[in-house]
Amino acid sequence: MKALLRFSLPYSFLSVMAAAILSAQKLPIVADDAGYQKVVAAHKGKVVLVEFWATWCVPCREEMPELVKLESKLRARGLDVIMISVDDPGDEARAAKVLKDTTMPVPGFLRNVPDDDKFCVSVDPGWASGAVPAIFLYNRSGRKVRSFIGATPMKTVEAALEKLF
Repeated sequence: MKALLRFSLPYSFLSVMAAAILSAQKLPIVADDAGYQKVVAAHKGKVVLVEFWATWCVPCREEMPELVKLESKLRARGLDVIMISVDDPGDEARAAKVLKDTTMPVPGFLRNVPDDDKFCVSVDPGWASGAVPAIFLYNRSGRKVRSFIGATPMKTVEAALEKLF
């Protein structure tokens, strides 16, 4: 019995440490427009939905379960979803935890750009406010075809996606 106790203590410690490491997951950084364009280009050949969101944004958090369902429903038809948090770099672990807790099976990134206003306009001139949630749709050739700024019914987003398949 003593041998079992000696074994289980380190195992428990390792389990706790592994959970702590996973909860502090690092998100790749989108540092500028060129970096953002590379992220989108990496999914060329797919229909891409990019959502900019924040942990403090109630509509963003409300959309996430619906986005998980949408991604699951349309993945086989060629949809790739990319989530980019606009949280401060100090809140990176919190953003990673939100993605994990919502079971979002897609790439997550953290936006950390030198000039938010310039970056937002480079993504979409109609997004000068930088308001979140913000969804941008790209066709299979990587061209942005639709933008949704602010809370948008997922049925509206899905209808726009359907036109791209």
